[in-house]
Amino acid sequence: RWYASEERDDVLQIDNDGALALAIDPLDGSSNIDVNVSIGTIFSLYEAKDDPEASFLRPATEQIVAGYFIYGPQTALMVTFGEGVRHYVLDPEDREFKLVNAALTIPAKSTEFAINASNYRHWSKPIRAYIDDCLAGDQGPRAKNFNMRWVASLVAETHRILSRGGIFLYPADARPGYEHGRLRMVYECAPIAMLVEQAGGKATTGPDRLLPQAAETLHGRIPLIFGTSDKVDRVAAYYD
Repeated sequence: RWYASEERDDVLQIDNDGALALAIDPLDGSSNIDVNVSIGTIFSLYEAKDDPEASFLRPATEQIVAGYFIYGPQTALMVTFGEGVRHYVLDPEDREFKLVNAALTIPAKSTEFAINASNYRHWSKPIRAYIDDCLAGDQGPRAKNFNMRWVASLVAETHRILSRGGIFLYPADARPGYEHGRLRMVYECAPIAMLVEQAGGKATTGPDRLLPQAAETLHGRIPLIFGTSDKVDRVAAYYD
């Protein structure tokens, strides 16, 4: 019934008799097209309400489907219907999506973290402290070495973490316009958080679980931290 896109200001009505509300980021990571980095399409579905905006401005726990397509060496689909995460890959011969994993889970162990370190000076003290301890490696309180990743494509970052674990951080920071984070709740954070939790991971704003929260506006932004459960819990402990 309703279509809300990161590329549109307002909700579009598609079918007055439709039962669903679709939120979509049509081309996530589009700034990477010219360098051939994996990009994708993020989506989620809610039960439609009569009020178009109210169909989306609600707790993210009310999503009934969430997923993404990723366009790279393989075209893949990760999707959850609320009972685990299913991984499909597009077969180039018959152009059909084939199920390759009916119950994907995030690996419990990883030594990778993803964050844009160029913003270090703008971060809050908890985020700085967490990253400082990672960078200290086996000489620091974590007593092990880490690798840093940053693709600047949320779909690519998510796909890596679902495949081999780790943590992604896009926190709020002190720059104008970034005080409440940078990623959009409706089109990016809510669907990714549902996928991650269904795969056995966690997604937060830093101190708080993300899924119970709701956007106040269609394009409202929120901090996003997600990945392997113990790593996300550790970040929350830094806020405590």
